[in-house]
Amino acid sequence: MNFVTGISSHTDVLSVSDLASEESRSTATPMMEQYIEIKANNPDSLLFYRMGDFYELFFQDAVEAARALGITLTKRGQHMGQEIPMCGVPVHAADDYLQKLIAKGYRVAVCEQVEDPAEAKKRGSKSVVRRDVVRLVTPGTITEDKLLSPAESNYLMALARIRSGSEPAYALAWIDISTGVFRLAETAESRLLADILRVEPRELILPDTVFHDPELRAVFDVLGRVAVPQPAVFFDSATAENRIARYYGVKTLDGFGSFSRAELAAASAAISYVEKTQIAERPPLGIPERESVASTLFIDPATRANLELVKTLSGSRDGSLLKALDRTVTSGGARLLAERLMSPLTDPERINARLDSLEILVDQPSFAIDLRDALRRAPDMPRSLSRLALGRGGPRDLSAIQAGLRAAAAISRLLLRAELPAELGQAQEAITALPSELLAHLDAMLAEELPLLKRDGGFLREGANAELDEMRALRDRSRRVIAGLQLRYSEETSVKSLKIKHNNVLGYFIEVTAGNAGALIDTDAARARFIHRQTMANAMRFTTTELAELETKIANAADRALAIEIEAFEAMTREVVAHAETIKAAALALATIDVSAGLAVLAEEQGYVRPVVDQSRMFTIAGGRHPVVEQALRLQAANPFVANGCDLSPPAGEEAGAIWLLTGPNMGGKSTFLRQNALIAIMAQMGSFVPAAAAHIGVVDRLFSRVGASDDLARGRSTFMVEMVETAAILNQATDRSLVILDEIGRGTATFDGLSIAWAAVEHLHEANRCRGLFATHFHELTVLSEKLGRLSNATMRVKEWDGDVIFLHEVGPGAADRSYGIQVARLAGLPASVVTRARDVLAKLEDADRKNPASELIDDLPLFQVAIRREEVRAPGSSKLEETLRALNPDDMTPREALEALYALKKEVAGR
Repeated sequence: MNFVTGISSHTDVLSVSDLASEESRSTATPMMEQYIEIKANNPDSLLFYRMGDFYELFFQDAVEAARALGITLTKRGQHMGQEIPMCGVPVHAADDYLQKLIAKGYRVAVCEQVEDPAEAKKRGSKSVVRRDVVRLVTPGTITEDKLLSPAESNYLMALARIRSGSEPAYALAWIDISTGVFRLAETAESRLLADILRVEPRELILPDTVFHDPELRAVFDVLGRVAVPQPAVFFDSATAENRIARYYGVKTLDGFGSFSRAELAAASAAISYVEKTQIAERPPLGIPERESVASTLFIDPATRANLELVKTLSGSRDGSLLKALDRTVTSGGARLLAERLMSPLTDPERINARLDSLEILVDQPSFAIDLRDALRRAPDMPRSLSRLALGRGGPRDLSAIQAGLRAAAAISRLLLRAELPAELGQAQEAITALPSELLAHLDAMLAEELPLLKRDGGFLREGANAELDEMRALRDRSRRVIAGLQLRYSEETSVKSLKIKHNNVLGYFIEVTAGNAGALIDTDAARARFIHRQTMANAMRFTTTELAELETKIANAADRALAIEIEAFEAMTREVVAHAETIKAAALALATIDVSAGLAVLAEEQGYVRPVVDQSRMFTIAGGRHPVVEQALRLQAANPFVANGCDLSPPAGEEAGAIWLLTGPNMGGKSTFLRQNALIAIMAQMGSFVPAAAAHIGVVDRLFSRVGASDDLARGRSTFMVEMVETAAILNQATDRSLVILDEIGRGTATFDGLSIAWAAVEHLHEANRCRGLFATHFHELTVLSEKLGRLSNATMRVKEWDGDVIFLHEVGPGAADRSYGIQVARLAGLPASVVTRARDVLAKLEDADRKNPASELIDDLPLFQVAIRREEVRAPGSSKLEETLRALNPDDMTPREALEALYALKKEVAGR
């Protein structure tokens, strides 16, 4: 399959080029000829071709869709001597099928009837109803509730490259048409993947020349089917400014700000793609906002994955930092929280403005609770607004705007109770700007219970429109008139089973059983009055002049009532869309309040503190905890999390930060300690309180983490190669403001090679990068570097040995570990006792300093070629079977019955000796 388009290269079925041929069209039926023409104009999309109540797919599209959706593949006639594959999905359930196709990377062209069938018949009985594509459904341009995740943004991103001078200029533009967000940023080739993954677009469009550039192949290999090449004309910088101005209906972009050529090209491409996919509709996009690359904390792709910020390495949201922090109660708040977590700030003033908002809510918990209660009643206004603007909205979207405006009014009243810091004050201003007359109008018009679709009617309340009330009264009274007419006909004909029914073919009709039909046809008077319509197997159907006239009145009343409601719906939609910018600004304000209130609740619940964030090089954390692990331990009712401090601040008389060299056993907690400090820095710079007793963090500009082991076999990279590539990126890019977290560098190669690499890396971080860092290692030889490097300190994970076992204390203290306790950890993992015993023996001989070549001497007594090892050979020296049995018992884990049985077994063994 071609993952760019989602269309298979399967050749057993006629291809798009075959369908577009002159011979193909000349042999097609009129309907199939229309299909072929539309499909030829949309070769890279599955074509949903509307036929009645179904969207039908033909030829290769049908084969692809049937396989992807798990639906039946059928046939419909022949074309050019081949049977035509066909499958279809009901129109009313199309969203469910679209969701599956979009998730699998397909793009879908939705083709609707754009002509009344009655008009088509005027051109001839065999004329085909005109159809055309009304929208292209792609992963980055969806708006339907069923296709979107409420807590996640759905970004379409455009990448532009401008060649000018020695170095090409790159820019990114990203749009969420479901909310109207539109942002721009310049980037560089070295940080291109990191900047794309920070936004996490669902679809990335880029010039085909860039897509096929071998220098960027690695970037697009990682992105996979998210990257979709487009014609280079989309990214023409010469026409970009005019294209953007035309979309917004302005003559110049001077009022929008200053943008580079690359940014304009990216923004223009994004707008062009939106226009291409939405056909005649225009989503209410906000004015493009320019982001500076220096305004957010740079987190490279490996670090983002290793720290599991929004999802774990297995792809689950559970276990991520986002899941641990999320206490939001609105969809907009959940999306904003994720955005802040993915893009922490580097400006202390902006960070502290966010922290001020949290502090007032932490200090006034009842205020935060009241705000959250009001926020729970606020629906997702931006997404409803977008659907209304695109002509895909329904009465419930108007109701969402209504409920959002009502919740905003309640929150505005609550905000008047407190003296607000800057961020909350700005939010209050945005909420106050909402037009009260719009809410009053929606309250006056909308009913309490609303249908999903406007075509169902019934969404205007009684009293909203006098003519509508009149039509409804006629329609509803007619039902009683029909019932009365049925009773009268039944009495006059003496046929008690006579019924007046309705269907879409005959309209209203009288139905009697075949046995009772004589009363309606036996006399001339009866035949003149009851006009025969249809004979069924067990019944006959009739009408009367009186019933036909009544049906006309009822039909006209129902049609007119629905027409009135549709007109009112369109008028309300226009009124709402006219206030789009104000509504979006208020929705962002509500999301901001939700994030602040949610983080305040989290801080109170988990005992977090406000960090000090400034422009210094400080990094001092007292009693730090891992936010995810700590919550998991509480849920499991396990031992409490052991808090540890970390001080990477510049030593006295130094300007650059410190580096800790961390040694200690596996399972001692090194990786947890490394990650928690990185996560605390991210939380502080996103504007959250942190899991610590106290924290002082000088702004980090770049965060690097090399934790864990993985390979990249698809690109021919071993685990060690991946480790070296990531380490190289860190050593080449870290600055004196960066925070670097490194774990077990050099472990994937020979001992002396690995030690040498780790040694040189520590020296480089200290002397060249001059960054703050944590360097965990099992190479204890590195600890001597603290004597040479002034800002390097040794720290270790403390353990306690008791009766041959090792107890992990999970505490960090000064000093260096003298051993790794690997064999003890292996025993805890369940390695066979014979392996553990042999490992101890080998270790003792290898550590014997008096032996010149202990490894060669071990070869002579390695038991690799023995068929079996007697149980006695694997016992510890001097131990007996009875002692081993005793050691294996764990009284704390035994039931009284198990303990008694064990005691009898021991007695029996002693008696038998």
